[in-house]
Formats: sequence, structure tokens, C-alpha cells
Amino acid sequence: MSASRPAAVIVLAAGEGTRMKSRLPKVLHEICGRSMLGHVLAAAGELRPERAVTVIGHGRDQVRQHLKDTTPWVDTAVQEEQKGTGHAVRVAVEELRERGVTLSGTVVLVYGDTPLLRGETLAGLVSAHEAAGNAVTVLSARVPDPTGYGRVVRDASGVFTGIVEHADATEDQRAVDEINSGMYAFDGELLTDVVHRLPTDNAKGEEYITDAAAILRGDGKRVDATVAHEWVQIQGVNDRIQLAQARRLLTDRLLTDHMREGVTVVDPASTWVDVGVRLGRDAVVEPQTQLVGQTVVGEGARVGPGATLTDTTVGEDAVVRNVVAEGARIGDGVSVGPYAYLRPGTSLERESKIGTFVEVKNSTVGEGSKVPHLTYVGDADVGQGANIGASSVFVNYDGVAKHRTTIGNHARTGSDTMFVAPVDVGDGAYTGAGTVVRKDVPPGALAVTLGEQRNIEGWVPRKRPGTPAADAARQALDGEDAGGPSKADDEE
Repeated sequence: MSASRPAAVIVLAAGEGTRMKSRLPKVLHEICGRSMLGHVLAAAGELRPERAVTVIGHGRDQVRQHLKDTTPWVDTAVQEEQKGTGHAVRVAVEELRERGVTLSGTVVLVYGDTPLLRGETLAGLVSAHEAAGNAVTVLSARVPDPTGYGRVVRDASGVFTGIVEHADATEDQRAVDEINSGMYAFDGELLTDVVHRLPTDNAKGEEYITDAAAILRGDGKRVDATVAHEWVQIQGVNDRIQLAQARRLLTDRLLTDHMREGVTVVDPASTWVDVGVRLGRDAVVEPQTQLVGQTVVGEGARVGPGATLTDTTVGEDAVVRNVVAEGARIGDGVSVGPYAYLRPGTSLERESKIGTFVEVKNSTVGEGSKVPHLTYVGDADVGQGANIGASSVFVNYDGVAKHRTTIGNHARTGSDTMFVAPVDVGDGAYTGAGTVVRKDVPPGALAVTLGEQRNIEGWVPRKRPGTPAADAARQALDGEDAGGPSKADDEE
């Protein structure tokens, strides 16, 4: 039996998360390009629930805005005071009722700090719940160390009989490794009733949703538990250490999926990818590489080592080494790096090249064009087959506004050329080394702005006496006076 579409998913995300020691609400801490809450909602979204509501409390304004920006299909309910998980669920149920929602069907309860949760696990929970006709189905897990968790207790035939908290468990029960994750599938109508019957006779005087299972079982309703395939999926994140551990586990999961689809990841331990990254078959990701946001790497491309690409597209068979790129588009067969910086608005057309210590910003570099080394290209359009000499600068800012430079097809510009925008260099034009281009250069012209070289003989010994340079010059001059080789002798 396949799972039906749930009536609702309720996400509990009102806790303060004091162990994170952060101004940011715990559920908004990010791993692999998405908040923890975002990961949970992505998993829940795979169920296509009719409604989803997130219970918020601490940092409510930040969480509400985050939901509005990322998952506008999710409603919110405010838990003014944190009076336990059962109280939080009651707040959500009452919010849905005020919105005219009748919970007829399955309601899934999850937590906003479990970023490793998978949609397929929730679908399995719903399927098991509906196939058995349960009032409530507990999502359980078998864990390596169950200390501190509530144990799922079963009879000799394996039938669920209840949940026992660690403090109340017998020695035999503490030996059980199946624990309650705190996530459930409920019959919606029964949940609507039971949340108003939860006791508060505990040390904190709070309402706990774990009591709902015992109450419904006492009513003669069917209660059961289904085991999650991977126990790490139910793990909550409570501090920065657990956040880092979850990030590593999620990254490994993502990389494994990519490798199974034909991507080579040379060193997964030093490679980081976000959930929005797409990698083509036969792509190679070298060590010390970070692929962030919505980065796309084409088939056969080679990225790394030491590359950090954010929201960047890399074409097929491109090579990108030791590069930082943000919002850039790298075409098919392009070579970039090592040690290049591509800023937003960069577009590198097919077979072009960006070399060592080159920065490109808001510019297009045409097909087959080269910017080999030590150059800044800002606000420019470089045509096809052009070559930009070393140490050139596109002077795009006049202190008030940015201006553009255009370099024509097959133009060749000398080393140390300054392009003072706005300026156009025509097709097939050249510039001499050290040229400052302040006026347009016609097609096929050579632009030169430097005069003839002038040598002032003896300037260093006269003006810089006592320096190592002066001493070296004096020795060389004395050697020439003593009959050493001279330019005049060579000319003769």
C-alpha cells in the first residue's frame, strides 16, 4: 500500500537552542546550503501534505521571515511559552482549526533540528501507519548508544507495548537499542482530541506528546512503531559539534549520490557540496574543493584542486583550478586558473582562457580569447580570439560611476596596458606595452602612448652614493674603464 497524501505535517521549531550559543535561532543554522529547518521541510514536502505548519517561538520573527523567503507554502503557529512538545502540537492543531482546517487523515509530526531526515523515511512511516490502521505510529530507530532515550518496548512476539523513559527503565529495558525518535504519524481526528488530554504531572509541569501514545493505547486504539532505515536520520542537532557532524554526514550522502551517477570525487573527505549542486557525468572534483549554492558542473569538466565555486556554471570539459568564482558562467572547454578570481557577472565563452592571478568582474570574454596572467578585467566585453597582455588593467571606475571597455575580435594588447573606460579597441587592433588607452583605437591600428627611452648616464652613482646599487655600478664602470668589453667595442 502506498502512502496517501497526509492531511498535515507539523514541525516543532520553537525551542531556544541555548547550547548553540548563537544569536541565530537553532533551526536556522545552515548545513550544505540549506537551514536545518529547510532540510526538514524539504523531506516533509516530498509527502505533498495538504497543509504544513511550523511551530515557532524563540526568534520567531527571524524564523517566520526565513519561511516566507524559502517555503511560503508553510504556515506558522506561535508558541508563546514553551510548555512542552505536547503543548506545541496543541498550538499547531488550534492554529489549523482557526484556519478552518479539519484534520481528517494522517498528521505527521517532525522536529526542525533533524536535518538528516529523508522524505522516503517519512513516506515509509505514513505507509506503515495507514496500512495497519493505527491511531499513532512511532518512528523508532536502533542506535549504537541508546543512553538517555526513551526505549520502545515490545513483547516476546515483537508487538509494540509502549515507550519507557530511560530513567524509568529496568536493566533489561535499558539494554534495548530501539529508541523513540519523537516523530509520529497520527490519525488526525484522534490527535485533535488527545492533545487536550495530555497530563502535566511531571517534574516540569509540561505537556509531552509522548504521553499521547499511552493515552490512545489506553483507549483501546492501535499503537505501533516502525524502525527508520538509518538511525542518524532521527538525530537532533543541539550544539556546534553536532552541527559539524551532521554537515559531514550530509556531505558524504550527497557525494555518494553523485559518485553513483558517474562523477569522480578524488577525495571526499576534503570535498564539500551543497544540496543545490548538480554535477554531470565524468566530471572530476579534485581535493580541497567547495561547490556552493546552485553551482552546476558540466560533463567531463575538471574542478579543483582548491576551487570554491558559488552559484557558478561550469561548461562541459572545462578545467577550473585553484579558483574562487561567484555568480560566474564558465563555458565549454574553458581553462581557468590557477589562482583566478571570477566575480558576479563574469561570462567566459567556449575555449577561452583565464590564467594565473587574473580577476574578472561583470565582463564577457569571447570565444577563444585569452587573459593569461596578472590582469584585472572589470566591466568589459572582450571579443573572439583576442589576447590581453600581462599586467593589464581595465580602469572602469572614475570615482563616481563605472564605465565599460570593449575589445574587438582578434585584438592583441601589450603587457601593462591601461584601458581607461569608456573606450573601444577595434577588431584586429594592437596596443604597445605600457600603453594608456584613453581614446578609441580604430580597427587594425597600433596604439602607443610612450615616448622614446632616454638613459641618464651615471645617475645612480651621483644620486645614490653609498648604496649597493651605486657600488655595483661603480665596479662595472671601473671595469669598462680598465679595458673590459663595451658597447662601442661590440659595435666595432
